[in-house]
Amino acid sequence: MKYGLFFGDSITYGEYDGVFGGWVDILKRYALQKFNEGSQELILYNLGIGGETTEGLLRRLPHEMSARNAADGNIVFLGYGANDLAVKDGAQMVNAEQFKNNIVNAVQHAKLYAEEIYLVSILPFSDKADGITAASGKMRTNTEVLAYNRILKDIADKHALQYIDFHRAFLPDKEILLSGDGVHPNEKGYGLMAEIAIPIIEKYI
Repeated sequence: MKYGLFFGDSITYGEYDGVFGGWVDILKRYALQKFNEGSQELILYNLGIGGETTEGLLRRLPHEMSARNAADGNIVFLGYGANDLAVKDGAQMVNAEQFKNNIVNAVQHAKLYAEEIYLVSILPFSDKADGITAASGKMRTNTEVLAYNRILKDIADKHALQYIDFHRAFLPDKEILLSGDGVHPNEKGYGLMAEIAIPIIEKYI
């Protein structure tokens, strides 16, 4: 039996998806269905927390990993950046340099427990949310998304990790894949994410 551990923010958690519960929950049901059909058991944990940055990830990763350590190994997914890059009260929540260090630290720790680590790209924001201060007081830009995704991609290349490029998949149709707030996917968007991620899950079941 293997575990798949999904760390991330509200997009990992599946916020604003009243239909499927988000992409990780779709994968969870898929893995369970496959197990019921006779495949190897892969238990997926949705460890997403709305609003979390990589600072929060570093605080809880060691505890979460040691509490859920499967005999046959773990697969870890890290989906961060949409909150890190946000500007709140005039300052970026986690600047690019710190973000890079935090992800590298998280990867090094996860490697103690994980056979494979996936870095998940940050999604694009819709035009109406790009550069606009939201009700939460956070202001995000697509320019920063590109910069932070480049950091994730570079870390993936350097550390021989997998990079899941949801950003590229969303870009052409982002206005119909994102919910009313222009930041979180709607059920169509989450469905597309699951579609891209199912072949990854397939490798372990």
